[in-house]
Amino acid sequence: MKAVCVGHSTYDITLPLEDFPKENVKYRINKHIECGGGPASNGAYLLAKWGMNTSIVSIVGNDYYGQKVLESFKEIGADTTYLELRENHQTSSSYILANLKNGSRTIITSKRDPIRKLNQDINTKADIILIDGEHPETAKEVLEKNPDAISILDAGRLNDDTKELGKMVTYVICSHDFAEQFTGLKTDIRDFQTLVDIHKALQDFFQTNIIVTLEANGSITIVDGKYKIIPSIKVKPVDSTGAGDIFHGAFTYFIGNNYPLEEAIRYASIAGAISVTRIGSRYSIPSLEEVLDYDTII
Repeated sequence: MKAVCVGHSTYDITLPLEDFPKENVKYRINKHIECGGGPASNGAYLLAKWGMNTSIVSIVGNDYYGQKVLESFKEIGADTTYLELRENHQTSSSYILANLKNGSRTIITSKRDPIRKLNQDINTKADIILIDGEHPETAKEVLEKNPDAISILDAGRLNDDTKELGKMVTYVICSHDFAEQFTGLKTDIRDFQTLVDIHKALQDFFQTNIIVTLEANGSITIVDGKYKIIPSIKVKPVDSTGAGDIFHGAFTYFIGNNYPLEEAIRYASIAGAISVTRIGSRYSIPSLEEVLDYDTII
């Protein structure tokens, strides 16, 4: 099974804080966490960590942060042939304030204008593809060259490229924020019919399999012709950074390995839930064994 992940790469610096900071106050912490980040990039890292043959297709700068991103992928065993270190380009960086009191995170990202296409053509075979909407022309190229591959769109940002890419993939996995922006409806776990209406509007537009994630409340999708909420597991959150990326990466792994849809979502939810109990997106990725045996570690 060969996975190709196309999308945004960044370098994350996480600052753990006991509460959200106040303006014009000095704070001191004992440590901070640095690691690579980005939606498809985190998904690729998880897949490589779990032993899947994985290529990362992305752009970073030929700078300190870019070199760190490259090193981390090489260390985990991912194929970096299509991780482009572009001259005169600054690697995106994200500064994350992790509120340890409630597990929330506030992210400030420094990012240049989006780059639509890599300089090189992508000529690798893919059995499964994960894209996040970044580098959309390259994402289309990969999808068009691999028409028989299972493909997943991490739909986090609503724009014309996401709308177009969503019509090309097997699964659109969208956050509740994306779903609300798209439909103009409010997600409410207590109002099942509204969730159904949101899902139906998305499916009518994209004409593909739709999964709407509801954070701690799980996900809604269609299983065996019926709308169903697949719950997550309850944990005490510490840092939610990267939880969605880890969900998408884990879903890619399980659906690519022929797990039934409901089971793939369930295990992906477990992976995401475990991750919020730890600090730092890459450092919070659980092992495959932890996810499969979660009853013994939660």
